Amino acid sequence: MSRLIIKAGQADRHYWADLWRYRELFYFLSWRDILVRYKQTVIGVLWALIRPILTIAIFTVLFGKVARLPSPIPYPIFVCAGVLPWQFFATAMAEASNSLVLNANMLSKIYFPRIIVPASAVIVGFVDLLISLVILAAMMAWYHVLPTWRLLALPLFTLLGLAAALGVGLWLSALNAKYRDFRYVIPFVVQFGFFVSPVGYSRDALHQKLGDTPLGRIVYDLYPLNPMDGVINGFRWSVGGGSGAPLDANSVLISIGVVIVTTALGLRYFRRTERRFADII
Repeated sequence: MSRLIIKAGQADRHYWADLWRYRELFYFLSWRDILVRYKQTVIGVLWALIRPILTIAIFTVLFGKVARLPSPIPYPIFVCAGVLPWQFFATAMAEASNSLVLNANMLSKIYFPRIIVPASAVIVGFVDLLISLVILAAMMAWYHVLPTWRLLALPLFTLLGLAAALGVGLWLSALNAKYRDFRYVIPFVVQFGFFVSPVGYSRDALHQKLGDTPLGRIVYDLYPLNPMDGVINGFRWSVGGGSGAPLDANSVLISIGVVIVTTALGLRYFRRTERRFADII
């Protein structure tokens, strides 16, 4: 029977190797979080469908029928391709940010790479996304939008959204463990991010509404700094069929750069704070 001996400096040298050694713990925590999410609910996983359906319906009525915002594809599909990745990001980020506090007892008793906890929490949002893709498939069939080879890029944009959620989740989970005030800040961050993400509109439509003014130009230039701008644009391009939304390559590239920087800095801050989690939680 093999034994794990912790020595000074050993955890830093073998940290990434330990991630592979503790992969079963990652699977267990992920499965537990998925089960707990819908435990003792009447309709269970159907909540993963009801939430986006209600959001899509509200956006379709308010922006599609009343405001009559332009869209290159049927507006319900346009909104659906924005709602699904956003709710995936918001759910994954929120679950990851609270994960360390919810697992405080385990953190203070046994050794394992702590990054496993927020990483496993992100999987909850990913499972919700997989379930809710049924809505997108049904809408594409209803509006006779045939998928093209672009659909093959959808997993890549999903991976980009996953990396964005993990990067922000690492920041927030470490900050929430150290400063409990962040549990009140996180819902505000999610709500603010929803309004500054192109869920019910496109970046070009926003620019048209603001016009060629200094404010319009500033918003248009800064908007890609929101990583979800590139993710949502990529989703719409992937599912829009032959006449789908154009791909803003510049926005996608900027989103990739922002995600890489955010994840790298979030990981660095998490690792610097990690050794004190057991003492401060």
